[in-house]
Amino acid sequence: MNGMKGHRILIVDDEEALRTGLQTYLEFEGYHADVAGSAESALELIDKSAYDLILLDIMMDGMSGTEMAGRLKADPRTAKLPIIFLTARDTDDDMVAGLNLGADDYICKPYSVRNVIARISAVLRRSVPMPAAGVVCDRSSLVCTVDDRRIRLPRKEFELLALFLENKGRIFTREELMARVWPDGIIVADRSIDVHITRLRGKIAPYGKNIVNRSGYGYGWQD
Repeated sequence: MNGMKGHRILIVDDEEALRTGLQTYLEFEGYHADVAGSAESALELIDKSAYDLILLDIMMDGMSGTEMAGRLKADPRTAKLPIIFLTARDTDDDMVAGLNLGADDYICKPYSVRNVIARISAVLRRSVPMPAAGVVCDRSSLVCTVDDRRIRLPRKEFELLALFLENKGRIFTREELMARVWPDGIIVADRSIDVHITRLRGKIAPYGKNIVNRSGYGYGWQD
């Protein structure tokens, strides 16, 4: 399960043995699992807590699972919440109807717990955004991130990093860096450029090693 562990899942089923059994297995796999015996009580929990996925039985007393799914998809706050239907109804029409409501998957009872766990993992991989890896410099917003963690850079360091990232594999001479990063007429010593690069490498760890130096020539970015 790896990266999927720790996500919050709500199990909605009016059969107590099924929902508590699933809860036990999911928690054993590393998920945080809550249970609800009706759609009405599930909606109350969703109002109070944030979930990453809903396991939802279709045939329940009171509000049905399909009606609950329709309400969730109609609400902008929960429209993108992944839903996996759990149901004893296994006709093609039932399956199509559930998927047309916006369900992400459909599992027929009786089911194996291993199958449910595998389906949950697959839906979460598709639905939960993974953090952006690496170094990103956005000139339009002037934001730099390292593994999706925002870092603050002085203007010159930002411009150096953005230039390197926009030209990966290219080595810039010190003269080229001076012309591109420092305004005309400003005299910059080679040592000043070296100091900026050293500081920059430390701030973008562990990617500082990607700023390479070609002795006697200059600097650039190598993946």
